[in-house]
Amino acid sequence: MPTAVPLPDAQIPTHPPDLSKKLPKLTPRRRIQPEESPSNAPPTPALPQKPSLEGHKFLKPSRRILSERDHELFIASPTHNLIVSFVFTLSDSVRDTTISNVAKSTAAQDPAIVALLAVLDEADAILKQHPALDTGSRFGNPAFRDFLASVENTLPSWHDKLGVKDQEAQQEVGTYLANAFGNGSRIDYGSGHELNFILWLLCLRQLSVVKEETFPALALLVFPRYLKVMRDVQSTYYLEPAGSHGVWGLDDYQFLPFLFGASQLVNHKHIRPLSIHNDLIVEECSKDFLYLDQIHWVNSTKTVQGLRWHSPMLDDISSAKSWAKVEGGMRKMFFGEVLRKLPVAQHFLFGSLLPATEAMSKDAEERVGEDDVGEVEVTVDGMKHVHSANSWGDCCGIKVPSAVGARLEARKNGEGGQLRRVPFD
Repeated sequence: MPTAVPLPDAQIPTHPPDLSKKLPKLTPRRRIQPEESPSNAPPTPALPQKPSLEGHKFLKPSRRILSERDHELFIASPTHNLIVSFVFTLSDSVRDTTISNVAKSTAAQDPAIVALLAVLDEADAILKQHPALDTGSRFGNPAFRDFLASVENTLPSWHDKLGVKDQEAQQEVGTYLANAFGNGSRIDYGSGHELNFILWLLCLRQLSVVKEETFPALALLVFPRYLKVMRDVQSTYYLEPAGSHGVWGLDDYQFLPFLFGASQLVNHKHIRPLSIHNDLIVEECSKDFLYLDQIHWVNSTKTVQGLRWHSPMLDDISSAKSWAKVEGGMRKMFFGEVLRKLPVAQHFLFGSLLPATEAMSKDAEERVGEDDVGEVEVTVDGMKHVHSANSWGDCCGIKVPSAVGARLEARKNGEGGQLRRVPFD
């Protein structure tokens, strides 16, 4: 066996080499923290107890927000807090839940849920009985008014199915559903009409028709069915966006799918906010998640490709680090863009189940803006207000053609997928 030959003294290293400047500094990895709702996101108020209906006198809902002062009174009222609590409780009930899971749950078999879905099925059947007139216009189709008239005539039978037999109760509750399908005089639809559908469900909760344990089914079965009906209505009658800000708004028609949908995805392991740009994820997962379903619908109705071009706000939101931040932002928007926007809130209806304060509409006959130089007074849908003489104002707006109508009319004319852009869209 060979013996080791000792190295000469000159070749024996006296000090180890200094590698401190050659090796990168080691930094501890950041642990992934569970998502939490932003601290400044509006919380969910406790849902009030149902009212006692002993000796209750029902009242046909009417508009009571007729001025800025009325709007301020509404924001400070118990009814405002009830609406916020109901909407946020619905959103909380679908946290980490898919549509498929709710469809398999016992809540889906509840008689009230089954009856609600049957009502929406009948609404879809009424739609097919009133085809649009061939006007060749991409603005609202007047046949929409015939559809609304048939809905109005069917309201009593629908509420009979739900167990609401009292005629005065039917009149009060049914008013909200009648207003959930859009406005017949303007032939438009927006988030205020969508909210009327939620207020109809809230009234049914106040009447003990729907129970708290069915809230996930309300948000992920009944509400999506309503969305499907309204998409068919929009596609048939080319409903114009009510108070649309064009591409600068969140969506032309809907708001709540984004709130409920963000809540569904808060703790999802794989789908991130940026995933809305992945067509495969949107296509495959839209069946289970409302947010992705609405993104899929928005993409399919616009005349140009890419959220950056037709829905920049949705595109901006996709850069959020987590769904918790998206959900918190949607809660803020529900306050800022729905409840606290006078052009939307002025259409709210108040009855006995969703009461107005006594001081509301007391100053309805007073002149508005009498001392405002350069402003003019107008009355739109019964509400007095002022805006600049050289401006349409946020409440009056300019008639905007439906993006759905533009796409479908182009197809009728054989333009196929190469569509020109729609003005204001």
